Amino acid sequence: MAIILRLDRVMADRKISLNELSNRVEISTVNLSNLKTGKVKAIRFSTLDAICEVLDCQPGDILEFQKRTEEEADKQDIDDTGKRD
Repeated sequence: MAIILRLDRVMADRKISLNELSNRVEISTVNLSNLKTGKVKAIRFSTLDAICEVLDCQPGDILEFQKRTEEEADKQDIDDTGKRD
């Protein structure tokens, strides 16, 4: 994925636990954990807004764009059946 989540780094900088952030943002610990570890494909703006409010940060502190190589882009175009999208 070309978007990298840096939530774990921002949380460490702010010295806030997963449970505390989960309670303050009012989303489940499981969903927040998935977000923290990058196991999500999307994030709602309302969730991003709440996280940035609690952590006193900008979306760019949490989200980072990393350009993919041509090989990585081609690999992502192939779905689970081995066929191209």
